[in-house]
Amino acid sequence: MALEVRQTKDGSTTLFVPELNEHYHSVHGALQEGLHVFIKMGLEDALTRSTSVRILEVGFGTGLNALLTLQHVLATKAEVVYDTLEKYPLPMDVVNQLGFDKFILNPELLDFFQPLHTAPWEQPVVITPQFTLRKLETDLEAFAPASESYDLVYFDAFAPEKQPHLWTDAIFQKMYDALAPGGTLVTYCAKGSFKRSLKAAGFKVEALPGPPGKREMTRGVKPTE
Repeated sequence: MALEVRQTKDGSTTLFVPELNEHYHSVHGALQEGLHVFIKMGLEDALTRSTSVRILEVGFGTGLNALLTLQHVLATKAEVVYDTLEKYPLPMDVVNQLGFDKFILNPELLDFFQPLHTAPWEQPVVITPQFTLRKLETDLEAFAPASESYDLVYFDAFAPEKQPHLWTDAIFQKMYDALAPGGTLVTYCAKGSFKRSLKAAGFKVEALPGPPGKREMTRGVKPTE
């Protein structure tokens, strides 16, 4: 699959997939999108309930969300177990073209960029005592998580019109079952059909302000009762 490195409006980089005519992140700002959708509306919210959070990321991609999660963890007393799915891992020559050092300002954080990408697949790797990473080379349809095994899902698949098979009622029922009571799913998407699938699975749906360039995003909450 051909990939092109593109700069987004906040100075951070993303990848463009000509075959799908799709970017990995928002062209309005990959960094800002990750910080807003997954950290502010996802991780920070989860940490109000517990300082120990089990995360499932759908789409490891460039590793940006994992890096931003690690950044937040290092600044707190939180502990995170981070499972991430990726059917098509990026070649390291592409990863090295992303230029994260140009927009990630924390030098300590950049020390972890390479280890996140070179960590072996299919096994837990302790990146720091507060952050354990497990990368799984599989797609969401084949993935079979244990019941109530996560507290937070970063749903970062390509848009529904690009990968409709990942935005079905069955997929979101799987996500619902994988979350512990009170757990949440966050995503940049705000399409009505997607929200209906969340509701059909049992989620309480919250429409939240979106990142730059997008009016809304969505958080699904699994009820505690």
